[in-house]
Amino acid sequence: MNTNQLTFLRIVLAGRTAHARNAAARGERGASAVEWVVITALLIGIAVAVGAIVLNKLTTKANSLNP
Repeated sequence: MNTNQLTFLRIVLAGRTAHARNAAARGERGASAVEWVVITALLIGIAVAVGAIVLNKLTTKANSLNP
């Protein structure tokens, strides 16, 4: 992911988190639960993507060390 994508994701997540907190303060608990599921799914997706990138880099480096 490049810097623009990470910035976009950070802005989206910050907006969704603020909206979820405001909804909870207003007593809209059902919508808040769905939003937290979406936020969690996005964070898991980011973690998987970062893990795949790190694994790819490590595998490439390990293969370059073999004679």
